[in-house]
Amino acid sequence: MIYLDNSATTQPYDEVIAAFKKTAFDYFANPSSLHRKGGEVERLVRQARRSIASLLGVEEEEVIFTSGGTESNNLAIKGTAFEHMKRGKHLITSQTEHASSMESFRQLEKMGFDVTYLPVDGEGQVSKDDLVEALTKDTILVSLLHVNNEVGSIQPINELGSIIKEKSRALFHVDDVQGVGKVASDVHSVADLVSYSAHKFHGLKGSGLLVKRKNVSLFPLLSGGGQENEFRSGTENVPGIVSTAKALRLYMQKSQSNVKKLNDLKIKYIEKLEEIKEVVMNTPTKSAPHIINFSVPGIKPEVLIHALEEKDIYVSTRSACSSRTAEPSHVLTALGVSNSRASAAIRVSLSYETTEQELDVFLLELTKAIHKLKEVMR
Repeated sequence: MIYLDNSATTQPYDEVIAAFKKTAFDYFANPSSLHRKGGEVERLVRQARRSIASLLGVEEEEVIFTSGGTESNNLAIKGTAFEHMKRGKHLITSQTEHASSMESFRQLEKMGFDVTYLPVDGEGQVSKDDLVEALTKDTILVSLLHVNNEVGSIQPINELGSIIKEKSRALFHVDDVQGVGKVASDVHSVADLVSYSAHKFHGLKGSGLLVKRKNVSLFPLLSGGGQENEFRSGTENVPGIVSTAKALRLYMQKSQSNVKKLNDLKIKYIEKLEEIKEVVMNTPTKSAPHIINFSVPGIKPEVLIHALEEKDIYVSTRSACSSRTAEPSHVLTALGVSNSRASAAIRVSLSYETTEQELDVFLLELTKAIHKLKEVMR
């Protein structure tokens, strides 16, 4: 199997699965229980929180455990909107956000909030001038992706965060689900809220976290027992939390020595893809080291995906959350790509385990599939 859909999800590390199994079996008590077994489990959660905080360079009390990136984004965006709506009802985001953020803003619009969707340039970046112009005294939140999940474009988060703090009282939320461990940034120095998802760094699905600066107040979306400092009620997913800490530690260790290697691999195979005359590249010049996006105009991407699948090679069209819609990618159209090209896009996403040999086989089978499909279409 050649798996090249790592932006959708990554294969869990063996150590992560082992940590989950041991925790689920040996530490099954409720961490809120007053007895000794509950206390043992509570200490495990505390240790995991401490480990994650240290890896991300934040304080323990700033880590809120969630069910994943979608919940983290919803809590950050809606939690800010509901908590601070008396101060203002203006929100700012970009036209190329993940579906979990975009749909949150659309829901808030229906509830009377005013949302500005900033355009992006051909590199997928918002304009600093557009951001300054959009900020008003009623702006309570700016929410942006650090690394775009479809094309890999990188927002200049530190520069934009500095502008937000200088020009307004708005809070700044960053979706760093695709950026952590791949794109260096001192995101926590400028952001008030940052979202993460464990299954994007070889952890397990159903686990994630929101880092919330400790002086920031949020309206909790879940009511109940007051877990996670009352910001996210519900009995903690302790095996998920412990395995997330394990996954993040292993992943950050790998990133220290493998980021450049991964980026070199991406550049090399973009050049090889450009040699295939039917292929048109969509990946921005400055982009994350793990995402390659291209189109084969005239061939439906799902047909190409299934042709590769027959060779045990797995790629995707776009964000897994949006892959079943027939509409052209909203990310690519925002970048100025035509509807026909955007509708034919393929996303290849690498991991630190991806090899040159795997990508050589992918290129060979992709070329064969394109030529075979073109013959059939004649």
